[in-house]
Amino acid sequence: MHWQMDSLQVHNIVMTHEEHVHLIKKAITTKGGTWADFGSGDGAFTLALRDLAGPLARIFSIDKDEKRLQTQQNAFDKKFSSFDVRFIHKDFTDQINLPELDGIIMANSLHYVKEQVPFLIRIRDFLKPNGKLVLVEYNTDEGNEWVPYPISYARFEEITEQGGFINTELFEKVPSKYWNEMYSAQTIAPSLFSSEYFH
Repeated sequence: MHWQMDSLQVHNIVMTHEEHVHLIKKAITTKGGTWADFGSGDGAFTLALRDLAGPLARIFSIDKDEKRLQTQQNAFDKKFSSFDVRFIHKDFTDQINLPELDGIIMANSLHYVKEQVPFLIRIRDFLKPNGKLVLVEYNTDEGNEWVPYPISYARFEEITEQGGFINTELFEKVPSKYWNEMYSAQTIAPSLFSSEYFH
C-alpha cells in the first residue's frame, strides 16, 4: 500500500491538540482501558486519547512510518510524565497481534483501505463486547490521490452495519480547510447476546 500523502498531517497545519481532543471526547467516557490507534501518523489523536483516558490507559500506536512513530514518542516524552504506549512499526492492514481492546481509533486512515467492509469485520474481532471503533474522517464521497476511498458519515453508517457493528453515532463536525468538513463518529462491537446482533 503506497500512501502518497497523509491527509491528517496536512490538516494538522490548522488543528490544535485541543481540537483533536474535542473531536473524540464524547467517545472516551471512562479512564484507563486498552486502546489501539490504527495508522497513527504523528500521533495527534494518540496524544488526545492519552489526555482523555489518563495515565492508566494502555495504548498501541500502529504506523508503518518508523520516523513518525519516533516523532510520536518524542511528543509523549515532552507532554506526559507517565504513559503506557507501545509504538508498533507496522502497516495496520497487516496481521497484528493485539490483546482484546476496549477501543480502536482510526483518524484519517480508513480512507486508505479499499475493501473496507472485510477490514471492519476483521478488526471487530480485536474488540471486546461493546468495544468502540472511533472514526475521524473527511465528510465526503469524492476521492482524490490523498483520500482514495472516502468515507462520508452516511457511508460509514452503511459499512459499519455491513461489518456487523451496532449503534453507529455521529459526534462532531468541524470545518476543514481542504475537504469541506471533518467528522467524528463511533460504532460498537456487539455482545453475542445483544438484540441488535441478531437483528
